[in-house]
Amino acid sequence: MHRLIAEHGLDQTDFTEDDARAALRDMIRARRFDERALALQRRGWMSGYPPFKGQEASQIGAAHAMREDDVLLPTYRSNALQIARGVPPSDLFLFRRGYAEYESDHDVPVFPQAVPIASQIPHAAGVGMASTYRGDDYAALVCFGDGATSEGDFHEGLNFAGVFDAPVVFFCENNGWAISLPRDRQTASESIAVKAEAYGIEGVQVDGNDPLAVREVVSEALEKARQGKPVLVESLTYRQGAHTTADDPTRYRDDDPDLPEWRTADPLERFEEFCLDAGIVDQDELDAMYEEANEELREAKETAEETPEPGPDELFDYVYEDLTPELAEQRAEYMAHVDEHGPFHIER
Repeated sequence: MHRLIAEHGLDQTDFTEDDARAALRDMIRARRFDERALALQRRGWMSGYPPFKGQEASQIGAAHAMREDDVLLPTYRSNALQIARGVPPSDLFLFRRGYAEYESDHDVPVFPQAVPIASQIPHAAGVGMASTYRGDDYAALVCFGDGATSEGDFHEGLNFAGVFDAPVVFFCENNGWAISLPRDRQTASESIAVKAEAYGIEGVQVDGNDPLAVREVVSEALEKARQGKPVLVESLTYRQGAHTTADDPTRYRDDDPDLPEWRTADPLERFEEFCLDAGIVDQDELDAMYEEANEELREAKETAEETPEPGPDELFDYVYEDLTPELAEQRAEYMAHVDEHGPFHIER
């Protein structure tokens, strides 16, 4: 399903100019975050970082489709989606500086970022099943890349959701590459979306460079999920930069001539042009959005720098809800070592 709403106008959709303006604002916030995070990592301010430039429309559209009580299960490249859902950028900075992601004061229903590929997909099926068993009305949206569909967790999660009618939307951002492996070297399937048929659920494709199209498709998918009909959404997008800051994409790919321009074009530039041409924003308002985003990130960086570092004993706090006797013994041994030799410390 390819919907180029930007070409047809808002009158073809249920969205208002305020909806388009909000999507643009969050896309700008996400782009500025990505640029700032990349620069900070290059300075050694935080550890390795996975850029998401080119995927802002996909993630912002999905975020704007979710209800407040819907649960997000992000992957490590879902920062734009998390920001649009209300996760403070300072939290994302802190995570990259080694802080526990569980300590934030925000009340957004979001799981910690999943760094192991596809491990969050079975979790999403469980979250959805829990919603059903408890008689709740929320759905889960789980994000992953096309590379995750080669993992067993993907098949297990979709199979459970299909069998137990779990209210889950499986949101696959097909950005064309799983690190250096192109999509056509991962699967002979016609698409990612078609894989849904094996599990008795619906699969749908959407233009991932159009935030309004993504919002429409994901909104419909979430409504179906709440009725016990899980959906696999394949968002056709494109990773413009490296897989991570440790990656050199020039070693394995050129500009992809086989992909259409609508997929490889910059989604932010495309949507800015649409909003300006349609009179949704003027240049002054657009400039103000960038200034607000810059100020937000300046404050986020200051908040991250002012946050006290966790104590060494906190290393044991997030393994189990209740500390086991074995871990209690290990913590006591470790703290005795710290008392004698001092904590291990990394200069920032």
